[in-house]
Amino acid sequence: MPTVAIIGAGPLGRWLALEGARAGFSVLLEDVMPSNLHHAEEALRAELGPDALPSVSFVATIEDAVRSADLVIDCVPDELESKLEILWLLDRMAPPHTVFATPTTRLSIGDLANCTYRPEKCLAIVAEARALSSGGTGQILLRTTARTTAETIGLVRDFWLRLSFNPAFEQEG
Repeated sequence: MPTVAIIGAGPLGRWLALEGARAGFSVLLEDVMPSNLHHAEEALRAELGPDALPSVSFVATIEDAVRSADLVIDCVPDELESKLEILWLLDRMAPPHTVFATPTTRLSIGDLANCTYRPEKCLAIVAEARALSSGGTGQILLRTTARTTAETIGLVRDFWLRLSFNPAFEQEG
């Protein structure tokens, strides 16, 4: 089972960590704010119980989160500067095989991916954070580029399928 790193322990990050753990993934949850991480740990402990919580690790640095990650999902604000900064950091710290998925409704995944050394391993989760973290299931739109590999698509597809979503892919034009 792949290891998933979630960057940001706000509502979306907590929800992804919870659902990822329920789906059987090994989850690493990181936040720069220790209080966010503490609140996330309390919330997940209450939801999952002490027996299931070991599938979620709470880490204090991005480097610790991505060191063994197969998939990284950032939960930073959907703003160009925030996305560029986090992708820059992830690109330099994560192993070469790691895939990056970034939630965005307004930014070009092609432009963001081209700012990394692994544009073929980047894709966008086209959904509002509120819509995802509200716990709904159904279809999720994932946006790729012409360079996105089949392996990248397969890893992200499997993640969303295990979370009971029906992933649909579209290539950015």
